[in-house]
Amino acid sequence: MEIRVKCGCGEDECSEWTIVELQGVVETQSSFQGSVQNLEIGRLCHSDSSQENYTFTVGYHELVGSKVTLKKPLLVLKKIQKCTDDSSVKETELEVVGIIRSKILFKTRPKPLISGTN
Repeated sequence: MEIRVKCGCGEDECSEWTIVELQGVVETQSSFQGSVQNLEIGRLCHSDSSQENYTFTVGYHELVGSKVTLKKPLLVLKKIQKCTDDSSVKETELEVVGIIRSKILFKTRPKPLISGTN
């Protein structure tokens, strides 16, 4: 079976994506009932002076990470199924949605954020 991969955006115009890699597990409360779509997990920030260092705040925890370039880029693909002239045969294509060239790696333990009450 042959699956065609197509990219209509061109090499320099594909949107660039970045992976956020965390060590550990992100758990949701039981009230979300397994749906994590549009769920705000935390806040990702980087300083203006350095775009290589990032902080990720989740609840009362802060993680510090850095941007790492991947050895080999990854493609983000979307599966498209088309019906051919014969309605019984479906043709599958993969469309390139974006390219991942880097990841933000958080590999240290989170630092607890403690606020003082006055």
